[in-house]
Parts: sequence; structure tokens; C-alpha cells
Amino acid sequence: MILFEKVGKTYPDGTVALKKVDLKIEQGEFIAIIGLSGAGKSTLIRLINKMHPVTDGKLTVNGTVVDDSLVGKDLRKFRRGIGMIFQSFNLIGRTSVLKNVLAARVADIPFFKALLGLYSKEDKIASLNALEQLGILEKAYNRADKLSGGQMQRVALARTIAQDPKIILADEPVASLDPITATQVMRDFEKINKELNITILANMHHVDMALKFATRVIGINDGEIVYDGPASAVDNALLKKVYGRELTDDDIMDN
Repeated sequence: MILFEKVGKTYPDGTVALKKVDLKIEQGEFIAIIGLSGAGKSTLIRLINKMHPVTDGKLTVNGTVVDDSLVGKDLRKFRRGIGMIFQSFNLIGRTSVLKNVLAARVADIPFFKALLGLYSKEDKIASLNALEQLGILEKAYNRADKLSGGQMQRVALARTIAQDPKIILADEPVASLDPITATQVMRDFEKINKELNITILANMHHVDMALKFATRVIGINDGEIVYDGPASAVDNALLKKVYGRELTDDDIMDN
């Protein structure tokens, strides 16, 4: 479970990104976070794995209080249970797909073995299984930079699955993909959410994708949550509250 209790975030330059956020997220939920650029969407998810520190309130993730005392080995162990997906994929292009996925297992092996690429049979099986779950096993020995954008994002997702996380945070995961490929990748997120019971929180650029695939939507405007409820209940009035104006069909497809 993820619990925000009056959580606020103010950056060193004085920018207030989040204001007294209260949220409770249960294991296995698929949540889309929508709002304008700069509304606080990325900040919200980056507090969860302490990429950014909380400045006010209390944040608890699966029983761990995420505060200044969470450092070093404890922080690394904590982050082990939280996968992160980025818009830019963050793959090593010159190496194979399999080696990119195996990188998720580095935390579990001695440093010298990781340096030499000496992964165990168990690590390799876990990585290959993750690729198979995403329907990209046949690309295991291809160079990552030879893949399409959609395939790269599937590899990034497979790498995260190989990490065996309880939570996946996705920061605009399909914003750089064409609509057809974006839909395919979102189906992959939906599949692993249902089959593996992994909690997914995704900042969504495309409102239509958020409403189609997420079961719960959180709308943020100027650092405050203005909507939190089922995707099926989102209508034009609620979107106006989130975005501050009426949205056209084009906005909903590209926001």
C-alpha cells in the first residue's frame, strides 16, 4: 500500500510542486495521473521511490516511511521493489536486449560478477521469462538500438518485471510513440497489472489512453488533486476541472 498523508513538495528554488496531498493506493491498482505539464504529475510518482525527497507530511510505501532516514543500503533495498519506466526507455543501445534486461538483476549479485557479466542461470531464466511475457523473446539477442520504439519500451518493461517489483512507476511511458504502438504498450501494462498484481502508477500524456486502460484516474492541477476516482466516471466537466478549460477531441488525444 502507498499512503500519502498531507504530503507536500517544495523545490530548492521555491517552486511548490505538491500541496498537502492525501492518497491511499492499494496493491494491484492501475492508476493514471493526468494534468497539464508542470501540474505535479512527475513529482508525485518520483516521491514514491525517493527520486525527490518529501518536504512536508508523511509518505509510507509498503510499510516503509520514505523520509530523510531512508539512505544507503536501506534505500537501495527499498527501491528494489519499485520499477521505473521512462519515456526515453533508458536502454544501452549497443548491447543485446537480454543484457539490458539482466541489468535488473545486478543488485542481487556480487559487484565483480556484474562487472564481468557473470549472471546465474536463475537470472537468465527470469530475464528470458520477462521477455516472453512481453512477447519479445525472439529479440533477446538483438542489439537494443535496432528495435522500434514500441519494442524498446517493451524491453524496458521486461527489465522492470525481471526486477520482481511490487510497484511500477511510469513517467509518460507512451508519449513518444505513435497511437497504434502506444495502445499496444498500454495493453502490455494492463496485462502485467492483471496477471502479476503489480501496482502501476502512470503519468499519462494521452487522456484517451488513461481513460481506456486505467481503472482509477488522479487529476492534478497546480499541485493539488482535483479528481480521484474511477476512469469510467470522468466526463468533460471533470476534465475542465483538471485542465482549467474545455478539452476538444484533439486535446484528449494529445495532452
